[in-house]
Amino acid sequence: MIRIKRIYEKPENSDGLRILVDRLWPRGVSKETGSVQIWLKDIAPSEGLRKWFSHDPSRFPIFQAKYFEELSANEKSDEILRLCREGDITLLYSAKDEENNNAVVLRQFLEDRLKNG
Repeated sequence: MIRIKRIYEKPENSDGLRILVDRLWPRGVSKETGSVQIWLKDIAPSEGLRKWFSHDPSRFPIFQAKYFEELSANEKSDEILRLCREGDITLLYSAKDEENNNAVVLRQFLEDRLKNG
């Protein structure tokens, strides 16, 4: 199972492997308090795409398409897919918007890849 959760939410035993998927470390969170087990900053959107998106919900559909393209070409995608196959994971993100963020797109990308082989 692939869950997504804001890093500021309390960790739970059901989270499985907790993976931070943001390029920048979240403010006010230590590795211990965030219970981050792996930080895959290279799976996050490129700096240019992240800045262009700027958490603007009206840009989310284009952001999603462009991030899918980046993920398809990213060698770290194989690493995170392997982790998904090994057990439950929680993708951690810091954005305030729970519906329009990179973790939502990454989960969809991973679920599509797992379903389609």
